Formats: sequence, structure tokens, C-alpha cells
Amino acid sequence: MNIAIFVSGSGSNCENIIRYFQGSDSIKTALVVSNRSDAYALERAKRLGVPSVVVPKAQLNDPAIILPLLQEYGIEFIILAGFLPMVPDFLIDAFPRSIVNIHPALLPRHGGKGMWGHHVHEAVKAAGDTETGITIHYVTPVCDGGEIIAQFSTPVAPDDTPETIADKVHILEMAHFPKVLEQLWKEREEQNQ
Repeated sequence: MNIAIFVSGSGSNCENIIRYFQGSDSIKTALVVSNRSDAYALERAKRLGVPSVVVPKAQLNDPAIILPLLQEYGIEFIILAGFLPMVPDFLIDAFPRSIVNIHPALLPRHGGKGMWGHHVHEAVKAAGDTETGITIHYVTPVCDGGEIIAQFSTPVAPDDTPETIADKVHILEMAHFPKVLEQLWKEREEQNQ
């Protein structure tokens, strides 16, 4: 299966996924797509030998640009790993139940428009939550509203700061995101046999 990873920032999840599947016979990271030319994820992809392309928001929202690009690389599945723009409906329709996002909180808490990165960790702290974590979910037209595939939690201590909360969440992302994707794809393979 050829996968594309969509990113907007530094790309630590992107690199983790690429490295996790490097030796796989059945899963290949065929493309990294970023909406930002200054995303460090592009450098990570280059270093790991994965083709990458910058697709600004206007092009992302143009089916005549993004769909042929994904077809050119034979993309069958899309992973959002710190990708901030909303995915256009036509792309969700073209990849039914084949676009997955990771959110740095336990949805449905602290999700929706504007809730990404440090904004989420600040909201967790402000709410006095005693736990947070990650949610891996399918992408739908509703921001952070798709079916949940997996969640993993970590405690939040009273003296935690948004930065220490972010560190705890990052550990969960590194440990679980690629494994959940692998399990998801194994289950799909079994269903298609």
C-alpha cells in the first residue's frame, strides 16, 4: 500500500512513521505533502529518501491539482500528522475511510477548529483535566469528528505545564501511532481476502 503523509510542521510523527515502515514489504511511504514550504518535515522526508511536495491551501482545495498528484504516486491511504488545514470534502470522498488523523487530546474533549498543538495542551491545563492523550480517528468533513480508531491516555499532574503535557503526549504519539496504523491495515487486508 502506498501512503501519503500530510504535514504542516516539524514532522516528528512523519519521520517516525517513515522509519517504522521502511523495512515493510506491504507498506511504503510514497509521498510527503506539506501546505508550508518552511515545514521541517520536508527536510526529514528528503533525508529519508521520500519524495515530498508543497501544496499550498488553494491547490489543496483544487481537485484538478491534488487528485492527479496523489494518483501519480499511487496513493491509497493518507495520514494527517500535524496537518493544520481542513481536508476538502472531495478528497474525503475520493479516499473513503482512508484518511486518518492524530489529535493530541482525548476527543471529544479539546477538539474542533483552532484546537491543535499548544492550543490543545493549554486547554487541557486550563480545564484542570487529570488525564490527556492521543486520539487516532478517521477524517470526515466535521473537524475532529470522525470515528475514533484508538485512544491512549497519560496522567496530567497538578504541576504539569502545557509544555510538560506536550512532552507526555509526544511520547504516546511516538509509541502508538505507527502501530495503530499497521494494525488498521492488517485488519483491512484480512477483510479484503
